[in-house]
Amino acid sequence: MNKKILLVEDDKFYSRIFKDGLERGGFVVESVLDGAEALVALGKEKPDLILLDLILPVKNGFDVLKEVKADEALKDIPVIILTVLEQESDKQRGLDLGAVDYLLKAEQTMSSVVEKINKYI
Repeated sequence: MNKKILLVEDDKFYSRIFKDGLERGGFVVESVLDGAEALVALGKEKPDLILLDLILPVKNGFDVLKEVKADEALKDIPVIILTVLEQESDKQRGLDLGAVDYLLKAEQTMSSVVEKINKYI
């Protein structure tokens, strides 16, 4: 059975690129454009992994991550942060909140993202 990924990315360009690439990598991808939508989607169906941007409208990625990790039904889902925020403090905060990895969009190829996902699911 194909693994399901929830892609939380507000930039439609990035969202389309990652969705297409991940689907080519064999994953089933649900993509949402903001943090509030992400929480609604998680309430309906649990993915095998969450790929989470941090700069999001409505509810930012840090807040989404906090809520996911505080929820008994969701806390074991691996979360990989995929962002443009390069500050070490942001990276540390994301990892402290429970993300399994922190990837910078500019430094990733599609194959490296797929490789990271396969490492965690």
